[in-house]
Amino acid sequence: MAVVPARDEADRIAATVTAVRDVPGVATVIVVDDGSTDATARLALAAGAELVRHARNHGKADAMMSGLGRAAGLRRVGRLPGGVAVLFVDADLADSARSLGALVEPVMAGHADLTVATLPPQRTAGGGHGLVVDLARRGIKELTGWTPVQPLSGMRCLSPAAVAAATPFARGWGVEVGMTVDVLAAGLVVREVPCELQHRVTGSDWRGQVHRAAQYRDVALALAVRRLRRRLGGHPRVP
Repeated sequence: MAVVPARDEADRIAATVTAVRDVPGVATVIVVDDGSTDATARLALAAGAELVRHARNHGKADAMMSGLGRAAGLRRVGRLPGGVAVLFVDADLADSARSLGALVEPVMAGHADLTVATLPPQRTAGGGHGLVVDLARRGIKELTGWTPVQPLSGMRCLSPAAVAAATPFARGWGVEVGMTVDVLAAGLVVREVPCELQHRVTGSDWRGQVHRAAQYRDVALALAVRRLRRRLGGHPRVP
């Protein structure tokens, strides 16, 4: 089962859904349209996805949780088996999403509880300076002892045990960092897996800078909450 959070991805969502449906082990693709103002929802449905719609933008973490909620509903009516792995997919991967089978296989085989895609150099260079990535990498190492290559990668496959350990997700753009820390803290196995994926990178214009500032804020918050939780002996359970 795959969950695809999406906002204003009309140009790529159909290709992404079609490619993910071709990934071995993925029987159902759930697209969460997080307040789009374009044809994302219509095109996702036409491509064969289950659809969840948010009337307004709630952010990535909430969209991912909504996808898990729809999956639970499908299980209750017998349309989705229980105990399946969950693949989270960024909506802008288009045809390259077919490479995500490399993430699913280790989880389905029981070799890992969380697999995280590492991406090759992208065709278009981004406009950032690596500040958010450095913050995330240092924070994960501090809290778990593990140093990830690409700590903010959004393409991830989780076993049922990993989903239980990682939910509720950290808020906003802190979801990946919080997920990694929580899964490792539960004593589960995390592996990074190279995947030949290409996506739209964030530019260096003012929109890109605003996006990075929000990322930095949310990653810092996710790390701060988990430092507090560790000092308090594992409590409170705050996302």
